[in-house]
Amino acid sequence: MMEIFIIVGAVVILSYLIGSIPTGYIIVKTKTGDDIRKIGSGSTGATNVKRVLGKKWFFITLLLDAFKGALPVILATMYTGNCENFGLFPVLAAIAVIIGHSKSIFLGFNGGKSVASGVGTILALNWQAGLIIAVIWAFITYFSKYVSLGSIIALSLSPFIMYFNFHYMQHKHTPLAYVLYCLIGALYIIYLHRENIVRLLKGQENKVRQ
Repeated sequence: MMEIFIIVGAVVILSYLIGSIPTGYIIVKTKTGDDIRKIGSGSTGATNVKRVLGKKWFFITLLLDAFKGALPVILATMYTGNCENFGLFPVLAAIAVIIGHSKSIFLGFNGGKSVASGVGTILALNWQAGLIIAVIWAFITYFSKYVSLGSIIALSLSPFIMYFNFHYMQHKHTPLAYVLYCLIGALYIIYLHRENIVRLLKGQENKVRQ
């Protein structure tokens, strides 16, 4: 029993530390010397990086954050073997990653809004579901011009997409932990976007492109 607690602790701590790596902050600091937390929305995410460095670095930050989200989940899955029947360790890793991204220990518990890292975790749990969510995010963001709207809608649909993909497309038993993670992750990321939601309702949200 003690060994299980040690393994769980190690998975959570390592995943949190990986999630805490402030990709956007490091990129902007390296390129300009500026603290991205004092620019625009104050977030370290890809959208705020775009305000400073443009579209190229937006996509680079997006991909790096997604990779940062996927890596601990992949490592947890490899360590624990076939986890599709329950998936506790990968899900614990995923939760720790998105918390680390938004509450980075390296930035005084500040950070981004965990969208790219969250999608990365879902891609690692089930790449088909993650890809569908990423496409929905890209579609809504492109046509609405609001990254926040795309993020909120795509992540809100993630529990249903995860269940549908396993049950109807792959004809497999749906790991309850995966669906619950998508629900918890969606609620957490929506909470992080609470100010964006207010601005969207008031018509004051910044567009990704004008």
